[in-house]
Amino acid sequence: MAKKKESYEELMEKLDNIIKEMEKGEVSLEKSMKNYEEGIKISNKMNMILKEAEGKIKILTENGEKDYIEVDE
Repeated sequence: MAKKKESYEELMEKLDNIIKEMEKGEVSLEKSMKNYEEGIKISNKMNMILKEAEGKIKILTENGEKDYIEVDE
């Protein structure tokens, strides 16, 4: 079964939880490394979402909102 695409907000919450856990300083080195790797993966996903949104904004600003709506209809 295909995974549901996570929203930017869901990814931000996951990253925030990882950061909070690591800031406590109560996790092993191995767990810290796993958290770090997961944090990097999450950050990359968030960056892709932001780049996609930036592309949409550029379309709106370059062509004007009216032109964008006409293309989608």
